[in-house]
This record gives sequence, C-alpha cells and structure tokens, in this order.
Amino acid sequence: MTENQNNPFFTLNYEPALEHLGNDYYDQVFAAEFPQHILRFRNNKLLPLLGLSPATVEDCHFIEAFGKFKGIRPFLALRYHGYQFGEYNPFLGDGRGFLYGQVRGIDNHLYDFGTKGSGQTPYSRGGDGRLTLKGGVREVLAAEALQGLGVKTSRCLSLVETGEGLWRGDEPSPTRSSVMIRMSHSHIRFGTFERLYYLKRSDLIQKLLDHVIHIYYPEIEDSQQKYHQFYQQLVKRVAQLVAQWMGAGFCHGVLNTDNMSITGESFDYGPYSFIPTYDPKFTAAYFDYGGRYSYGNQPFICRLNLEMLQLPFMTLLSPFQLESSLDKFEDYYQSYYCRFMLKKLGFEQISGFDADDLLKKTLQVLQESQIGYHYFFRQLAEQFNEGWYQDSSLILENSELPPADWKTWREIYHTILQKLSQEEREEVKTTLYNYNPKIALLRPLIESIWEAISVENNWQPFNNLVQQLQEK
Repeated sequence: MTENQNNPFFTLNYEPALEHLGNDYYDQVFAAEFPQHILRFRNNKLLPLLGLSPATVEDCHFIEAFGKFKGIRPFLALRYHGYQFGEYNPFLGDGRGFLYGQVRGIDNHLYDFGTKGSGQTPYSRGGDGRLTLKGGVREVLAAEALQGLGVKTSRCLSLVETGEGLWRGDEPSPTRSSVMIRMSHSHIRFGTFERLYYLKRSDLIQKLLDHVIHIYYPEIEDSQQKYHQFYQQLVKRVAQLVAQWMGAGFCHGVLNTDNMSITGESFDYGPYSFIPTYDPKFTAAYFDYGGRYSYGNQPFICRLNLEMLQLPFMTLLSPFQLESSLDKFEDYYQSYYCRFMLKKLGFEQISGFDADDLLKKTLQVLQESQIGYHYFFRQLAEQFNEGWYQDSSLILENSELPPADWKTWREIYHTILQKLSQEEREEVKTTLYNYNPKIALLRPLIESIWEAISVENNWQPFNNLVQQLQEK
C-alpha cells in the first residue's frame, strides 16, 4: 500500500528514535485488516501540537492513517515484562497494539503514536489483539477528564470503529470493536527494563537508559551523574503523578509495572474509576479481590514499583544512590498532594500550618460524611461569595451536608480566608473554578453514554460529554 502524500498524517516528520536502537527491544509487525472503518472520535485539540490545523484535516485522513493502515509499513510491537499483582510475568509485550510512529511536536518534544486494538502480535498470548468499542470510549473519556483536572496523561488522537464482533467475559457479547491511537510522550515502561534484567542484558539496559535520558531527560545528559539524576527525577515525577491521581479522585485500577511509564506519565485506562466519595478502600477493578490497587493504596504501590525498578539499574547505580533517591518519595508525594488539594480548595499558596490543618480536616469530613467527592469541591466553586469572609456559617450554607464536623471545617476555612489580601481573595473563586470542573466522570455517567451508543447508536451524548470535558 502506498501512503497518500496528500494525507497530512503521512507528511508529518516521523523520527524512528526507538527503532534505531535495534530489534532487541521490539518485533516488527503489521496491522490487522478490518471490515469496516467509522471514525467515532478525532481529537482536534491535539492537532495544533502536531503543527496541523483541524480545518485542513478531514475525517478520511484519520481513517486512512489510523484505521486502514494494514500494509502501510511494519510497526513495532514493544517487548517488556512486568510485576502483575505482585507476581513477575515474563510473558508480556504489546499484545494488541504497537508503536505506530514517533513525531516531534511544535513544542520540540517527541511524541509516540501507539495503537490499541490493531491486531495480533507475537505477544497476544492467544488473544484476538482487538479492542472493544466500549473500552475505546472509556479511554477517550478518561484521558480528557484527567487532562482537564491537571493530571499528566496520555490522550487519544482517534477512535475508529472496525465492524467486528468480539467476545469478552466482562461485556455482553458479541460486542463492537475498535482501534484507537494513543498519543503520549513514551511507551517505554518500567517493565521494558525489567525484561532486560531478566535476560541478564545489562548492556541493553544501559543502551536503553541512555536513549531515555537523551530523549526525555536531556537536561541531565551531559552530567557525570546522569544515571543517578535520572532515577531521582523519575521518583519525583511518579510522586507527582500519583499525587495528581489522588487529588483528582482517580483510581487507575491496574498499577502493574508494565503500566508504569518511564516518563512518569499516566496511560492505559482499563478498569479505572473516579471515586464517588472519599474512600481509601475503593477499588476500580472487579478482579482486584484483595484491594491491592485500591484508591488509597496507590502511593504505596507506585513507590513499590519504583523500588522493583532498582533491580535493572543496580549495574549502573549503587544501592545507596537508589535508596537515598527513593527515600524522598514520601516527601515529594505529600508536597505535591497538598499543593494539588489546596488548589481544589481555592488556594494557590497558604502557610504550612494552615495548609496541614485544612487538608487534614477536609479529608476527615469527606470520609465521615461520604458526601460526593467531586460534588463537594464543585459546590465550593459555585457557591463561593463575599459573605464567606465575614461569617463562617455562610460557607456552603446552600448545600445539604451529611453528618460530620462541618462547623470546625468552616471555621478553619474562614480563618484562612481572613488572612488573605484583597488580591488573593479575588483569586480564590478563579482557582476553585479552574481546578474543579462541572463534570465528574463517574461510572453511572459513563454507562449512560455507552447505553446510548450500544442501544441506539446515538453518539451525541458522547460528543457532548467530550466537549464539556475539554472545556472544563
């Protein structure tokens, strides 16, 4: 198949950065051929980052590049292993997707186009290599919701329905099929390095890590301590990411090491869920019977995954360097989490004592009352007014607050407001609106969107929701 040079996606400046490392890291594969190609989602918000104008990119360009791509060229199914629910699995790898290509954005950062649902690879392990349409819809929504909440996340560039009937144990079957393009900074995972350690290939570990530093951590490339600085920065990035998840009320669901990005970016949204109320034991995945990946356990699991990643790096770094870097994880996490939560409460910066007091009391009343997590913060934004500065009893006076120690919480919030300057007070409402979107992507909403699609093939509610999420 000859690529249509009138298609703007084929004229992008692709950089085979990972491909040039050699086939120790991937297998070349071709995409499946699908009986149907219907574009269900195109992310116009991402096109300017690629130097493309949405007005000049037609739907047929998406379909041709990201739906009918069988035979265009061989793609790269990446090799990796990983710890899955605490057990090491050496039989992983890209089983229903591949690295489509790498493109330099106008911000000079390199981005990956990765497929999901594009067919079988050597790592499909008997699976069909396909993605259900519902799975694609859920991932589009998760990425856009997290983006709006300020979380560092991969995003979906396109979703094409492909006309096959798939059989799944967790969906009424046969169910509709799709292929998705995910755009992220990198698809290199913790498990990519863990595989090389398993194979005892320290030479390939160093080669890959040099590549990662060159592309994604260029500011430290010339340092004599670049490997140590890399791990330090990765610890910091992961701490920031999990702090963002926790503040956003997001439970990823499956934090295996093959789902952890080497750039500290959130990706691969399967059984995720946003928490309806503040409950540290909330679990997103129905198969997580022991609650290993519960909402409240996410910081611990991310730290543990960083600890397991030390094994591949022990040929490059001393145990002391690794442990001393990881020891800072908790401080990083607490700092980022506090900062994120204070913004949800309307404050860009307040004193450490006030911040600790307010955050501790906020989590206490959220857990005691079981008020809607996202509802509570949105009510702050919508009801905030000048009267809150004069009288603490007026704070959230128009909300039905379930039983909890709201009186003490109001007094703490009121005391902080009184310490602000006039300029800082004016910024509170803006901050509340910026960090607390109107839409909470809870399970009932997602199911209602999918019901409209599955029963009536009505995509308008989905399109409307995507627009609302992108507009915050």
